[in-house]
Amino acid sequence: MDTDAETKTRSTITCPACGTRTPETMPTDACQFFYECPGCGEVLRPKPGDCCVFCSWGDVPCPPIQADKGCC
Repeated sequence: MDTDAETKTRSTITCPACGTRTPETMPTDACQFFYECPGCGEVLRPKPGDCCVFCSWGDVPCPPIQADKGCC
């Protein structure tokens, strides 16, 4: 099976406040609306128009978006 076609479940979130980059496992069955940065404590929320913190601040979008299923 082609690994590029597989849904990725790991994404690195970059905090816009302090720049801390943290690899995280994304839920496959729910959206994550809040994320507390381990570097500075800032609580991240999705940008307007994005469905979750991974779509806004991660280097890989959430699994439903990857699968073209829309927001979680």
